[in-house]
Amino acid sequence: MDKLPTYSESPPVDFPRLARWKLKHRMAPIALTLCFISVASLLLPLSQLALLGKHSVQLPLHAEQILQRCNMLHAKPGPPSDFLQRTESDRFVEGTHATLIRNASIWTGDQEITQGDILLDKGIIKFVGHARPGMFNNFKDLVTLDAGGSWVTPGIVDLHSHLGVDSAPALSGAGDTNSWKGPILPWLRSLDGLNTHDEAYRLSISGGVTTANVLPGSANAIGGQAFVIKLRPTAERSPSSMLLEPPYTLNGTHVDPTLPPRWRQMKHACGENPSRVYGNTRMDTFWAFRQAYDTARQIKEQQDAYCTRALAGEWENLGEFPDNLQWEALVDVLRGRVKIHTHCYEAVDLDDFVRLTNEFQFPIAAFHHAHETYLVPGTLKQAYGHTPAAALFATNARYKREAYRGSEFAPRILAENGIDVVMKSDHPVLNSRFLLYEAQQAYLYGLPANLALAAVTTTPARIMGLDHRIGFVREGYDADLVIWDSHPLALGTTPQQVWIDGIPQLSEPAVASKPASFQQAPRPPNFDLEAAAAIKYDGLPPLTPKKAKNLVVFANISSMFVPDGMGGVMSVADVGEGSVVVLRKGVVRCWGVVAACASEFSSEDAEWIDLEGGSIAPGLISYGSPLGLEEIQGESSTHDGTVFDPLTGSIPSILAGSELIKASDGLQFAGRDTLLAYRAGVTTGVTAPTSDGLIVGLGTAFSTGAAHRLEDGAVIQDVAALHVQIGHSNRGPSVSTQIAALRNVLLGDKGSTTFAEVTKGAVPLVVQVQNADIIASLIDLKKEIHTHTGIDIQLTVSGAAEAHLLAKELGEAGVGVILTPSRPFPDNWESKRILPGPPLTNESAITTLLAHGVTVGIGIVEQWSARNTRFDVAWAALESFDRISKEQALALASVNLEKLLGVKPSGGLGDMVVTRGGTVLDSAAKVIGIISARRGVVDLI
Repeated sequence: MDKLPTYSESPPVDFPRLARWKLKHRMAPIALTLCFISVASLLLPLSQLALLGKHSVQLPLHAEQILQRCNMLHAKPGPPSDFLQRTESDRFVEGTHATLIRNASIWTGDQEITQGDILLDKGIIKFVGHARPGMFNNFKDLVTLDAGGSWVTPGIVDLHSHLGVDSAPALSGAGDTNSWKGPILPWLRSLDGLNTHDEAYRLSISGGVTTANVLPGSANAIGGQAFVIKLRPTAERSPSSMLLEPPYTLNGTHVDPTLPPRWRQMKHACGENPSRVYGNTRMDTFWAFRQAYDTARQIKEQQDAYCTRALAGEWENLGEFPDNLQWEALVDVLRGRVKIHTHCYEAVDLDDFVRLTNEFQFPIAAFHHAHETYLVPGTLKQAYGHTPAAALFATNARYKREAYRGSEFAPRILAENGIDVVMKSDHPVLNSRFLLYEAQQAYLYGLPANLALAAVTTTPARIMGLDHRIGFVREGYDADLVIWDSHPLALGTTPQQVWIDGIPQLSEPAVASKPASFQQAPRPPNFDLEAAAAIKYDGLPPLTPKKAKNLVVFANISSMFVPDGMGGVMSVADVGEGSVVVLRKGVVRCWGVVAACASEFSSEDAEWIDLEGGSIAPGLISYGSPLGLEEIQGESSTHDGTVFDPLTGSIPSILAGSELIKASDGLQFAGRDTLLAYRAGVTTGVTAPTSDGLIVGLGTAFSTGAAHRLEDGAVIQDVAALHVQIGHSNRGPSVSTQIAALRNVLLGDKGSTTFAEVTKGAVPLVVQVQNADIIASLIDLKKEIHTHTGIDIQLTVSGAAEAHLLAKELGEAGVGVILTPSRPFPDNWESKRILPGPPLTNESAITTLLAHGVTVGIGIVEQWSARNTRFDVAWAALESFDRISKEQALALASVNLEKLLGVKPSGGLGDMVVTRGGTVLDSAAKVIGIISARRGVVDLI
């Protein structure tokens, strides 16, 4: 177990020492009284203590402990003054060799050091700088690593995680995120539910995460106490051995009066979550807060009054110290000894909570999620004590009403207002393995580079009160480091090695080569106008693009990618640096050098647009989420709704014998997620009805840029494929029953013409499935149908977390795969056997499937992430060890998805996305236009 200080239950009496301490703190009158009492206590037995003043008083048996406790009531948390003089970490593991990292580009947390060296020894950073030759010759068994100029940063720190309490895979026996016993539960502790077998620890470490603040969930107004952990496995295999600086009182021991207390962490929540769980309103929740804090305040005042008397020597009828195990943590909040992490989204809740802090006089460490903090920075600055930080997602928003005004520009705007910004995962809401990706996105949308890196390292460490040992590359700090394969703000950057407490965590890391340009931070696009609009329009800026003139000339193009007519994507050879592309009403008329296209625009007033070395590529497709059928996930009135499941309930008579449900009938156009996706190069959405059962319905393809369904080209294809889903469910029938039912409708019942079309191979069958064993059964079912009909059905499996286990069989059977999401996570038992990709494995699921001739597409799970499709395909190529070209990467979210989902190519070039400053795969490029021949327009963004 970690080497935590232990203290005697009955420390020796030392009243003269206590008196000197009080004198030092300018409490001479009380100190003299205590000295007198201490001398008297040495001369007389406690039971016969002489009169002091008018009355004879007997000291309590544990008077010295009481006085020590009273003296510590107002002590502020922090490290001992000599902490950085330590020579060995309290988490050092015997046998760990010292490590010297040479020739590294170091981001220390507040500066950059070029070609520097770092020495790790006994769990501590012992040297940072430029080492002299032979400087470390006295170290025995020194491990030396030449970084070759690679970037080294502090380990990633996740301020908001549910690692170990919301475990992967999700099983009912390991769901310990929330208690449902009441809205006010400050006495609960996340540590008491910490699952050491969570499979996400290893995955998160592989993304560079070394430390996480494990919070209770947000079902309750006060959910309980949080605990900070290091993610590495320990020899003890216990939750306690993972803790970083837990309170000294964790196991009921008394506090050593020579040491300041350690910071505690606590979770609060306001807004929709506690209201939904307990059927309350915001008024109810804040009354519960006020009641709880009033209870804590009364206990605090009783303690203060008690200690005033004790320190004055007024022992008569004093009684026992007024302690309360249930409320002691909340009392500590009022004493300024707890870091409060408050799940709070919108202005009304932020304002309520700020008023609460001033009423009861306690500070907030950070508002979490905090989607509207950028709109009310002045409100945050009115909080008691100091301005809280804002712990944010980069682009995850609009999943409920209070998140609807979330903006990708929030980190930038808050930083411009002098407010600390933290990027967090809320793992497993976002897979914390990719927490650095949140910082990368914040940087691309305007957060300065140093603040973006600090947002996942130094700033969360400081917010938790642990910046004396983590979050920096400094001498005396914990040896928690990451060496990256590219600049930490470059898309797809991956650890080459991760050290926690000086112990390397990756045994045989798979490191893909990255372009040399990736060793520098990308140049972020200019989003000044968009950020200003977010404020101007109160978080809801207009998203509808502007229509260009009929004749448009895109100039200074460096590359162009188009469908090759054979199901792939190709690069256009005669488009290079300085080329132009000429369009009339959305149709490409000419490309190449200016002179070659001059006849197309010489006689008309053309709109010229400089792409500054930009590119044109096929429009991207988004699949896998309810995009186009749902505006706010948490508001049912914004949904198309859920279709009936014939396996679990009766079909209404009005629907009996009718065709399957069509997603196209429920399409909603011009939603915010849809338009944000369009503005990011996603021109087509493919969606299926929402279902909890076997038969989902008929998917549809629609234009993400259309205003309504009657607009030309709005509905690209009314019916694309038949969608079903098979898997384990707490409510539904067995998997074998589901497959039997599917077999029957495909081979038996011909009541539906759509099922007959599937059996004829005319309409694709898309099955949402994760588990390899179920996928194997579907491959057999495809063979069975061929045996009966002589026809190969078009079968696509989506989700497909374990499809890589059957890559060979899928390729031989001609079954396509859509990976949703493209970077896997073992959410549940059915998706447990993922192939994580670098640095844990050389192969990813995508490269494995492609190597066996499988047609692969990628998708998403939630519609807010449709806008990030371009980054998803770029990431797939970057971690492929050069096995996926740019053309193949673009195909993953364009022509491959058309084939797999039954979307017929439109002919010609189809929709195209226009980027300035690079290709759509480059994070530094900005989407500035959409070309749509189908709709006859060029939209400018």
